[in-house]
Amino acid sequence: MNAKTEVIKDFSTKTIRVIREFAAPVELVWRAFTEAELLDQWWGPAPYRAETKYLDFSVGGHWLYAMVSPEGQKHWGRMNYLGIQKPEVYQYEDSFCDEDGVFAPGMAPSRGTTTFVATPAGTRVEMVSVHEAESDLQLLIDMGFEEGITVCFDQLASLLTTSQS
Repeated sequence: MNAKTEVIKDFSTKTIRVIREFAAPVELVWRAFTEAELLDQWWGPAPYRAETKYLDFSVGGHWLYAMVSPEGQKHWGRMNYLGIQKPEVYQYEDSFCDEDGVFAPGMAPSRGTTTFVATPAGTRVEMVSVHEAESDLQLLIDMGFEEGITVCFDQLASLLTTSQS
């Protein structure tokens, strides 16, 4: 099992791909990506934490959350759910936003797909997000996306281990 988060950036296709295998069954990993109580325990890279304001995990629904700094400052994000095939895949549109869920100007939302595949050792998760412009992808990278998602996925791996014991 590869317990390392792999991040692949491709400017020619304006995509970023994140791959990680978790030592947990698909159903549990799916829940960790789709239920607020679990998302809030791993999505924010420490020392930040995630705080869900609203979650409707259904086609046409969305997740509105804040990344909360240790000082209490909130940075908002919104993920709109475009397609769901439980527990294999979901498609989404994702962007920074304000506390009311209005997408932030200056950076187009990305579109993505998260897939969950059972493996002999657990579950392989692959997130692929496509950006409208290379500059949007570069901004995300400059903001520390690779380091942040790696910390988040390490936190998720710990949570999944604890959830099964």
